[in-house]
Amino acid sequence: MENKKFQYSDDEILNIAKRFKILSEPSRLKIIRALHSGEKCVTEIIEATGLLQANVSKQLKILEGEKIIRCRPNGLQRFYKIIDPSIAAICSKACV
Repeated sequence: MENKKFQYSDDEILNIAKRFKILSEPSRLKIIRALHSGEKCVTEIIEATGLLQANVSKQLKILEGEKIIRCRPNGLQRFYKIIDPSIAAICSKACV
């Protein structure tokens, strides 16, 4: 008997594959790890990840475009937080 939990439509499979592709970049995973504890400004993300500012900015733009994180401007700073709860679940399941 097939497990109904794993019966996905073709569209759902494409969306799952897209999520895994987004998470396949180590820099993005470092940013997600940094944001797991809560909202951070770009400077805090750079310090937490050890990545260069240009790379952090590029990866933040990708994560924001995929609706995984959200940016909140505050004066000259920009604060980011995770808005897709499935990301934490995916990472916790994959990293056991």
